[in-house]
Amino acid sequence: MDLELDMKLWLDDVRLPPSSEWVWVKTALDALKELRRSSYDVISLDHDLGEDAGTGYDVLTYLEAEVYRNPEFRAPEIRIHTANTVARARMLQAVASIKRMTSS
Repeated sequence: MDLELDMKLWLDDVRLPPSSEWVWVKTALDALKELRRSSYDVISLDHDLGEDAGTGYDVLTYLEAEVYRNPEFRAPEIRIHTANTVARARMLQAVASIKRMTSS
């Protein structure tokens, strides 16, 4: 019996992923490389990634642009795990925008 596992991407420069099922990247650029290379089912994003590492919001703006440009693009399930409350609100707005574009 073949069990298909979800591809999971964890973006955080400090916190470890919840389990070994997650691919762990520490910069926005590395997350974008992974998203271009493989089709992820779930991503979980931190916002603050350290100096010159970008942000989780950068990843969301990429996904938002891809969904807008390419109706065939399948956005992953997006989770936000940042402790930055101001950034979380902005990131959740981007997630809502992505969902609106993919549900129409």
